[in-house]
Amino acid sequence: MRAAAFLLVKDSKASYAIEGENPPQNRLQRWDSTIGQAGRNHLSKKELLRLQTLVIEKPRFIKYGWREQGGFVGEHDRVHGTPIPDHISARWQDIETLIDVLIETNDKLQRSDFDPVLAATIIAFGFVLIHPFVDGNGRIHRYLIHHVLAKKGFNKKNLIFPVSAAILERIPEYQEVLENYSKPRLELIEWQPTPDNNVEVLNQINANIFDYW
Repeated sequence: MRAAAFLLVKDSKASYAIEGENPPQNRLQRWDSTIGQAGRNHLSKKELLRLQTLVIEKPRFIKYGWREQGGFVGEHDRVHGTPIPDHISARWQDIETLIDVLIETNDKLQRSDFDPVLAATIIAFGFVLIHPFVDGNGRIHRYLIHHVLAKKGFNKKNLIFPVSAAILERIPEYQEVLENYSKPRLELIEWQPTPDNNVEVLNQINANIFDYW
């Protein structure tokens, strides 16, 4: 039990460290508890929304729930502030449909004898590439790895693997995996900057891209 608790704390700290955050102890303990319960609840829209409220405590500049604006991962031009995206998220208008597909896929994988590690990869990376929230996507993405593995009985009860800790130690490789998916698809997405230096997707192909990951 002591070893399991150590791994849990280590993984929670690493998940925030990947995002460049150092949360207060009470917030960290709350996320420890959440990861420790991975696999207990059925994956649903309601559950994903609940997880966001646990990741983001007392939001000041964002509101909980599905994105209602464009989204991208990348940088801004230092002079003009225009977006320089490495990844453009799914159009906000398509998010709920794509999440429905993700949940349906998860249900099918759970009912099958599909390899647990591959199943966790499909669901977790499918989620983060859709990027359905304004904030909290990365931590929930890593939580989903724990969730799918636990739900399929890959690890013993109350034992989690240090997924985030392993990612943190190999962050360049983790980023390379994300970029290998995202960069080729950027060429297929027509977009323009918005007045608030976000992105607006102009073509419908964006939704089709996220049907496959």
